[in-house]
Parts: sequence; C-alpha cells; structure tokens
Amino acid sequence: MNIRKFCQSGLIAIVFLALFACKNDKSNKKETLLLKDVTLIDGNGGAPRKHTDILIQGDSIANIGNNLDTVGVKTVNLSGKYGMPALISAHVHIGSLKGTTNKAESYTRDNILSQLKKYADYGVLNIMVMGSDRPYLFESGIRDSSAVGFLPGARIHSAGYGFGVPNGAPPINFAMDNVYRPTDIKQIPAEMDSLQKVNPEVVKIWVDDFGGKFTKMKPEIYKAIIEEAHKRQLRVAAHLYYLSDAKQLIADGVDIIGHSIRDSIIDDATIQQIKSKGIIYVPTLSLDEFTYIYARKPEWVKDPFFKNSLEPGVYEMITSAKYQNDLKNEPDYVKNVKAFEMALKNLKKLYDAGILVAMGTDSGAMPLRAQGFSEHLEMELMVQAGLTPLQAITVGTKNAAEMLKIDNKFGTIEKGKTADLLILNGNPAKNIKATRNIFSVYKAGKEVSNGPLK
Repeated sequence: MNIRKFCQSGLIAIVFLALFACKNDKSNKKETLLLKDVTLIDGNGGAPRKHTDILIQGDSIANIGNNLDTVGVKTVNLSGKYGMPALISAHVHIGSLKGTTNKAESYTRDNILSQLKKYADYGVLNIMVMGSDRPYLFESGIRDSSAVGFLPGARIHSAGYGFGVPNGAPPINFAMDNVYRPTDIKQIPAEMDSLQKVNPEVVKIWVDDFGGKFTKMKPEIYKAIIEEAHKRQLRVAAHLYYLSDAKQLIADGVDIIGHSIRDSIIDDATIQQIKSKGIIYVPTLSLDEFTYIYARKPEWVKDPFFKNSLEPGVYEMITSAKYQNDLKNEPDYVKNVKAFEMALKNLKKLYDAGILVAMGTDSGAMPLRAQGFSEHLEMELMVQAGLTPLQAITVGTKNAAEMLKIDNKFGTIEKGKTADLLILNGNPAKNIKATRNIFSVYKAGKEVSNGPLK
C-alpha cells in the first residue's frame, strides 16, 4: 500500500469528519426567538391572553408567559398583534388544479410545491389530501419530505388513492383516474393491500350520486371497504350528502363524515350514535356556498385576499355576466342554497351535542374552491352557523389536528409543541374575518410568510 496516499486519504477523512461534526454541532444549537407582548389565542377555546410572550427554541415552543427574559435573545415585538395556531385543513386536494381545470398532466412538482406555498401564505400549515393523490407524489418522495418539513409550504398528509364507483363518483375527468372502483367485494382486499403500500393516513370513499348524476356506491361495497380498512388499522372518511347514507355508514363503522349532511336535519338518535362511536364530522361549508354564491356577487369577491388565492383565469370566469346568469338559472340553484342552509343547521346541532367537528374545505378539488381562502371562509361560515369565533378557531386548529392524529405536536400553542403560528393585525375573537389580516406566518419557529398579499 502507498503509505503517502493512505495518510492523505486518512487526513481527508479526519477533516471531513471534523467538518461534519462541526456542522452537526452548529445545527444542534437551537436558535432562540422571543415573540414579545402578543395577545394569545392558544386554540384551546379560552379567552385571549393579553401581553403574552412566546419563547421558541429551534422548532418548538419552549415557554409561554409574561415578561420573559429577553437578555441575549432575539426578540420580535408584537405589541398590538394577535397570535393563534396555524390553520389545519383536514380535507383538501392538490396538484391537478391549474388555471380553470383539474387535469392529470398538471400534477407536477412545481404545481404541487406552488400550492403548498399558497396554503402556507394563508396560514394553513398542515393539509390532508383526501384520496386524489397520484403515484408521482410518493415515488418522488414529495409526500414524505413535506410531512417532515423538509419542503417549504404546508405539510402533506395523504389518503392516497380513494375508492369510488365505476363510471361514477368521483368524476374521472377531474383527474380521478387513480381511484379504486371495485365492482365486487372480492376485489377490495387486494386493492386495500395496494393502497397500504403508500401509507395512507385514512381511506377515502365516495358515497354519493352527485345530485343524481351518478349511481351511488353499493352498501355492500363500502361495508367491505370499511372492514378491510379496519383490519389494517386504517380509518375511513366518507364523502356523502344524504342522511340515509350517513345512517348506514354509521352502522357499518365509518370513522369520519367528510362532508355535511345536507338533505335533512339530523335526528337526535343519529347524533347520539355519532357521538357514542366517536365519529368525526367535517362540514366543508365553503364547498356548499361555492355552488351558488358567485351568482350573488359576495362582498369578498373583489377582496385581494380572495383574488390572490385563485388560479389564473378563474376570477375572470366567475365574475363574467354569463357565468353568473348561468349559475342563477341552473335547475339545482335553489336546491344548492337550501343544502347550504341545511349544512349550517346540522353543524350547529352536532357541535352543540359535543361531536368532534374538524375543519376541511375540499379546496383545490375544482377551480371554484380557492386554496387558502376557503379555510378562512370556512371559519366565517361556522360563525354564521352559530359557533363563536373562538369555537371556530378551535375547529380549524386543535380539532383538525386531532382528526389528523397530530395533536401531540400541532393545533394549539402550548409548551413543547411545534411553533406553527399565525400572527394577525386584528382580533379574530371579536371578528373572525380578522384571520384574513395576516402579519406573519411561522412554521416550526421560522417566519415563512407575511401573508398572500406581501
């Protein structure tokens, strides 16, 4: 052996290890940041706490109190500002939306990352994609990298590929060609094995006829899906509309009701079943308002906070006289208005009964459902339904984290949790619309945005 070369290579190795150790030592020194004098809304539902300091070390909240020591600590004065947990949306879709369409070819790295950044700009830092993901998300490593915070923007949680109906819901032309569509219960175990390979956090099923446009999923099919999912310790979230379907799904063991029940007022017996079984309710009120509201020119339609959330071309589409007149003259217009009003009533009734309600919006499933803005509108609509602003905030933070089973790290501002924060210029406890007046967004202790308008 050439001793000189051996020594040189050994020296290089030692230098490399030293540099690596120094780098690791530097990365292990947690940066400390003090957010000073903020009015704190911690997500647990209590009254805002004035003149509160939040000490962040690395990516976590190290302490919360009054007049914390500022010596040697980088300090951000937030006097007059309001701090709340970053939002969590437990029902969205990403990647295929681009411009005024949803297409498979739009599902690219750039488009996915752009939409994750958009959610973050709106203060939404964890999202559950409900059954519309494509193989690229998993093969590229984007899902795993996002989930652990290695990529910018909102963290992805995934239901993988959902279960739908052959030639039915969800519509294939909305980039839903990867959805399993069993015709026989014998197909389901193998399909569930296939789904499990991408490590879904829930299983999504579409049990609806989309206003009579499609054949509904057969009860024996969704019962078998639920059974196979539960064998693999996976929960099932159901897209539904009708109370009758909800009752059967509840009997068959569904875990999450992924949309509002919109055809009837929920009876007390069904509410008690939902409560006793610990089923989670995700009302997606904004989805139902979007089905008709553009015909009425809502007050927020010209708001830059809304306009900035839209894909190119969508604003021109929804504000055109033709679009608005066509929407108002649709046969389902009155039905859609009534469905929205029914959704509001059912949300209030279920919330008052103590059902766990979590925020989801179905944003990104189609161009009308604006990513980021929908989550703020959703909380406003919860207040319209009769919840207090603080209750709506808890639904959009703590409860959504509980549904995603990430509440040990996210959803509230507490010592030891990840420092995901939304800093606001106004008080959302008095006016829920103040969540739209964003001063800054912190993800894992780092300021990542000043909102979508800056």
